Amino acid sequence: MSAKSDYETVILQQDGAVATITLNRPDSLNAFNETIKAELLDVLKTVERDASVRCVILTGAGRAFGSGQDLADLKHLYEGDEPPELGGMLRTGYIPLIRRICGMEKPVIAAVNGVAAGAGASFALACDMRIASEKASFVQAFIHVGLIPDCGATWFLPRLVGVGRAMELACLGDKISAEEALRLGMVNRVVPPEQLMDVTMELAQKLAAFPTKAIALNKRLFNQAFQNDLEAQLEAEAFAQTTAARTADHMEGVRAFNEKRKPQFKGA
Repeated sequence: MSAKSDYETVILQQDGAVATITLNRPDSLNAFNETIKAELLDVLKTVERDASVRCVILTGAGRAFGSGQDLADLKHLYEGDEPPELGGMLRTGYIPLIRRICGMEKPVIAAVNGVAAGAGASFALACDMRIASEKASFVQAFIHVGLIPDCGATWFLPRLVGVGRAMELACLGDKISAEEALRLGMVNRVVPPEQLMDVTMELAQKLAAFPTKAIALNKRLFNQAFQNDLEAQLEAEAFAQTTAARTADHMEGVRAFNEKRKPQFKGA
């Protein structure tokens, strides 16, 4: 396993075709400040452009996955009488990160090791799959400071749990356990904390060995499915299938099937 340590608040490690990104501000429960946002964006760009990376894991150091915006970092915005312009902060600091995760043509798995609150919960929801530790919890904390869920949470939550449950989570701001998150469909699996990274790595390595471009096309189709009507989605599937059929991995898969052997996909 190789690791890049040029960052102050993020750790990037690579094990074969799997890159692991660890948010590394454990003393603040991995709260987001300007440094971590800038470094995370750089890391996401790095793994997205690296052809040797075919699956990405996002996790947190210490007791938390991510506790949301570091409010101490915004203290200066509340010293006067003028309200802060939070929309601009989202557009420059957070939205580019969510777009990178959702638009990356590689699967991204959240290994939720502890509390995922506010923007931290949104980042977990933005990933393609979520494996949660039994010690993990999720809370849409925004309502407790008079705000609305952001970083895509109002898009992800209704799709995962339905509008009624999403309203309940957003408007009450209650913390829910990993088991409750599993019951609601927010996470794919709940595992003992000592098994979290092993189970997540096993899933990541399995995904990394599959046809990467086909996975990317699945990701694109599912992300647009709720905007399209049936006819538009049927056409999107036809276009994506044409694209998939032109990949080397498709040809390898068919040849392996005909030759009764295990395919060796290259992600091309």
